[in-house]
Amino acid sequence: MNAHTEAALTPWLQGDATPVHEARVLTEGGSLAKIVLDNQIYTLRITRQGKLILTK
Repeated sequence: MNAHTEAALTPWLQGDATPVHEARVLTEGGSLAKIVLDNQIYTLRITRQGKLILTK
């Protein structure tokens, strides 16, 4: 993460130990990533409008 991204995320990190993940890092600069939970595969997609969709 660069300083600009870290500064933007700072309010979300204060007093909260919840992990924060940058979606574009998860997709390695693309628009799709596969996420596995309990042997089930989910697809995370970034739309052209910059929205996130998680499907099974």
